[in-house]
Amino acid sequence: MAPLPSDNSEIRRRRKEARPAELLDAALALFVEKGFAATRSEEVARAAGVSKGTLYLYFPSKEELLKAVIQHYIANEIAAGAEQVAANEGPTSAVMEQLLVGWWTRMYQSPASGVFKLVLTEVRNFPEIAQFYSERVVEPGEALVAGLLRRGIERGEFAPTEVDAAVHTILMPLVLLCIHKHTLGACGSAKGLDADPIGFMRAHLHLVLKGLERRSTAQSGAASARRAA
Repeated sequence: MAPLPSDNSEIRRRRKEARPAELLDAALALFVEKGFAATRSEEVARAAGVSKGTLYLYFPSKEELLKAVIQHYIANEIAAGAEQVAANEGPTSAVMEQLLVGWWTRMYQSPASGVFKLVLTEVRNFPEIAQFYSERVVEPGEALVAGLLRRGIERGEFAPTEVDAAVHTILMPLVLLCIHKHTLGACGSAKGLDADPIGFMRAHLHLVLKGLERRSTAQSGAASARRAA
């Protein structure tokens, strides 16, 4: 009979399974605080409590480590959001509000919100990372929101609109909210957005989604009359 695993071997196995996530957590914190270019691999390893050699067993370069951070903290969340949308056939406006407020709230309240500031300030010097971010985050994120907008238009829930422009109108203020948290917000300046960031998200999405709603002929006529008056 094979010997039963000792408690120590089980602990080591669990530690090994947890190690990639610990490395990603350490990398994210340091990349956001110091910048990607200024952070050394040995600093990430030390923060995670492992050797530099162990770090390279999981991530063969610092660039691959940053890609893994982007994939883990943002791209995987977008993929999960796409699955959530595919399973929800409710009113498009409600689906969009539920998805976007929930997703951006989790993003804003977690260290992952720093990825946007990191990308904005660093990727110009790392075109491979810029391409990866575009393919894994920008394109699927915009496609997800565009698909919902088109669904709403096809169902007659939204008025016809320029979809690409509407996607940017919805997403860019939310991205800038996360950037603000790690720039002016981190310095204690421009505190207006810091007072209620989740309220800002809800108000922003409500304003945009109300503007997208298709109006009846009577509603449109009444609105025209008010403007004329």
